[in-house]
Amino acid sequence: MTESSMQNDLTSEEISNLTRQTNYGTWRFQKNWKPLHIADAEGCWFTDGAGKRYLDLSSQLMCVNLGHKNPRVVDSIAEQARELAYVTPGYATAARARLSARLLEVLPAGLEKFFFATSGTEANEAAFKIARLYTSKNKIISRYRSYHGSTAGSLAATGDLRRWAMEPIGKAQDVVFAPETNCYDCPIKHTYPGCDIACADYLEHMIRNESDVAAVIIEPVVGTNGVLVPPPEYLPRLREICDRHGVLLIDDEVMAGWGRTGKWFCVDHWGVKPDILVTAKGITSAYVPLGLCATSKAIADYFEDHYFSHGHTYEAHPLTLGPAVATIEEMQRLKLVERAAELEPYLRARLEALKAKHPSVGDVRGLGLFFAVEIVKDRKTKQLFNSMRDKVEGKPLVVDQIAGKMMAQGVAIQAWVSHFVIAPPLIVTKEELDLGIAALDEHLSIADGMVE
Repeated sequence: MTESSMQNDLTSEEISNLTRQTNYGTWRFQKNWKPLHIADAEGCWFTDGAGKRYLDLSSQLMCVNLGHKNPRVVDSIAEQARELAYVTPGYATAARARLSARLLEVLPAGLEKFFFATSGTEANEAAFKIARLYTSKNKIISRYRSYHGSTAGSLAATGDLRRWAMEPIGKAQDVVFAPETNCYDCPIKHTYPGCDIACADYLEHMIRNESDVAAVIIEPVVGTNGVLVPPPEYLPRLREICDRHGVLLIDDEVMAGWGRTGKWFCVDHWGVKPDILVTAKGITSAYVPLGLCATSKAIADYFEDHYFSHGHTYEAHPLTLGPAVATIEEMQRLKLVERAAELEPYLRARLEALKAKHPSVGDVRGLGLFFAVEIVKDRKTKQLFNSMRDKVEGKPLVVDQIAGKMMAQGVAIQAWVSHFVIAPPLIVTKEELDLGIAALDEHLSIADGMVE
């Protein structure tokens, strides 16, 4: 039996069961995993093996920015395979040159040298190694509400629950953690604007009292861990602090980049120029796996006569680079960065209406087409229904109950501990936003019934 005939002979149930039996489900207890068979996807929708359609309200893992099955990007994959499917990273290719030229057009000014990986995780690993080589220092300062990847270095710099199972990996990798910027529920108990951005000053205190700090890594708008938007002064202040102490600023835009917040890159909202920018996901709209580590000219110049001690077989893989060019061109043609900015007031108003209606909604926050809705048991105390510890221990989460009801109704949404991430493809229509928000509106009643 050929592979294609076997695929056609399998039922949807068999596909799900075979996947369950032979694959690991990520970040979960295995015994409860029954993966839904997805057979097709187009635009802002995907379809299961039974033919049921689902609105993709979170762009899968906040990555399918162009929507599913964009014809130009799909064609570019085949075109690149025909032109040149693979060559080792030591060679120049047309795809590499074309993408590099495009990146110089859209990245924040001053980022001029690129290392291509196959994921955000690998791109962060490159960033850490580059920062340590360039500064001859070791420590990385990260923040508690963060996710930077799943390999040793990137997981060590991850502040959330996904690091816990591998402790003491952070200490072993010379990573220390700072409080995140969360003006809704400040971890150091300040209130904006009277705080004078104490969370940034705390970072400076850490730099002064930790020897050997090479870099600070941030998600300028925190992704999975709550779409935390900093106050306007935070990023400029942090840039000044890093400059004052000779510490590099690494900007992780794996999730917040590529038009998601209404700018090409999130730091563009504050005019801040990082020393290193890391991204992935939307760079190809997730059609093929590609990560990028972009550095300043100063860092690039250092390695002219210092050994660049990094690389891997799939670095600058042509099959990943060609579709990235097509993705950028499609974003420009469709004006999707501008579209995300234009739709922001509409989405914000619709979500704020949920907050006014539902006592379980504690906060709504976001930029562009990147928002979080956080639910709480008590608005006054901001007590959450569940904790990160609950998730690790496999306890039922209220957000998962609500997301499950929405899924049954045909709306897929990312839920994480105590909030929902609303990040649809940038091609989404107002009608599709209305449909998704209506489903969330209906099923927030589950949380409302538990409010104290």
